[in-house]
Amino acid sequence: MQPLDDQQSAARTWFEGLRDRICAAFEAIEREAGSDARFDYLAWDREDPSGEPGGGGVRGVMKGRVFEKVGVNVSTVGGTFEGDFARSIHGAGEDPRFFATGISLVAHMANPHVPAVHMNCRFLNTTRRWFGGGADLNPPLPVAEDTAEFHQVLRAACDRHDPTYYPRFKQWADDYFYIPHRQVHRGVGGIFFDHLEADFDRDFAFTRDVGEAFLEVFPRIVRRRMHDPFDAADVAVMRAWRGRYAEFNLVYDRGTLFGLKTGGNVDAILMSLPPVATWD
Repeated sequence: MQPLDDQQSAARTWFEGLRDRICAAFEAIEREAGSDARFDYLAWDREDPSGEPGGGGVRGVMKGRVFEKVGVNVSTVGGTFEGDFARSIHGAGEDPRFFATGISLVAHMANPHVPAVHMNCRFLNTTRRWFGGGADLNPPLPVAEDTAEFHQVLRAACDRHDPTYYPRFKQWADDYFYIPHRQVHRGVGGIFFDHLEADFDRDFAFTRDVGEAFLEVFPRIVRRRMHDPFDAADVAVMRAWRGRYAEFNLVYDRGTLFGLKTGGNVDAILMSLPPVATWD
């Protein structure tokens, strides 16, 4: 992979810093619950199909008392897209060379009353340069208060940059996080954005605000719900819902496809899958 330029380095550095702060916040929650769970980190390297070094990343996974399984990955990769896949990527049809750096997070919780969550932020370069990402809440047993707060914090982050962002990106999330063969949404939504490429500094500032918004709101929701009592029926609902989550990630999720098509670390790519799910 070629040396990083200033924009690529700035994005990578911020994603890695956000990873460290999120992992610290999640470990603090585990300590509050009386658990000594910590993230286990595994570095990996990628070889580009050309035979040249293709970057790599670090997979972080924790299994604890509150977080049944949470993965936080940061990767920085580059090289050449293979075959027809290049034409499906913004700006890569003209030149299949690419660079990508980003953070991806999925948390599956032990208590069915604590919502699962997904968040990612990324910076991609082909013949174009753009940011994408978002966050969405996935409660097996939805609570209106949690849903409203999650959206409120994301709306505030969007409104600081452009009043059109939240309605646009909320609708994008509603459309994207949908399972057509089940005719259900994957959760209670959030925001999803892609191809922000008008101005690096402005788009990077917005992407950072999305990450900060997630770090603000999700630990607060976890602490609110993690001691709620639950029973076997609640667990059954959660595990059936997790089956739907797995179906979406394996069939429709663009991030999963991107990782597999670019030779990423399979364990890191599939860390989004829940530890236990059922299909009745």
